[in-house]
Amino acid sequence: MNEQNYKNHARMHPIYHFVLSLLVLGGFITAVTNVFQSDHTLGAVTLLLLASALLVTFTLLRLYPLKAQDRAIRAEENLRHFVLTGKLLDDRLTPGQIVALRFAPDEEFPSLAEKAAAEGLKPKEIKQAVVNWRGDYYRI
Repeated sequence: MNEQNYKNHARMHPIYHFVLSLLVLGGFITAVTNVFQSDHTLGAVTLLLLASALLVTFTLLRLYPLKAQDRAIRAEENLRHFVLTGKLLDDRLTPGQIVALRFAPDEEFPSLAEKAAAEGLKPKEIKQAVVNWRGDYYRI
């Protein structure tokens, strides 16, 4: 696996992000169009409901695992901060900021966490501030 950095850390799963997303979106658009063009209202509305349910399922299929990963990352980074400093992470840090801080190596982590909390850095700004990138090869 290539060494991870700011420019290549985002991951895409081609089957999910390109194939399935286009299929779900195309099906939804087709169902909406069908409602306005069909003479069979019940069938068209049923198809729209199914397409809507598929769209919601598609969205939640991605959101729920990411939320679980975010919780795990928050716990891991809180423990890492405690080991390095003897203190828990600042309560002002948002989940997004904590997730971004995971890319900071131990030498940069405490000071960057403090700066992120004090200045309200956005996750993108935190990632860009990391000098020696620490890859996260497990997140999807």
